[in-house]
Amino acid sequence: MLVDLHAGQSLGEHQVKEHAWIVVVDGLARISSGGEDVEAPVGTLAHFEPDERHAITSPDGARILLLLAPWPGEGHYRGTLDSSPTSVSR
Repeated sequence: MLVDLHAGQSLGEHQVKEHAWIVVVDGLARISSGGEDVEAPVGTLAHFEPDERHAITSPDGARILLLLAPWPGEGHYRGTLDSSPTSVSR
């Protein structure tokens, strides 16, 4: 999915059940994980393991491409007997 972060916006610290890849396609982002902050200009590719906590901010605005795989990750659908949805729309 393509995410537009306006100046000062952030995706606060969070985690997902899938592998997450983030590509900065416009602007400048700041990626935080494991106590490290990295300036991420256009072309930066970052990868996070499932359940790895991370945050993304942008003081001046940025556009990031977010890829999650495999979809859905194990445990994504909490409260079900397995990790797959009961139906899929195409």
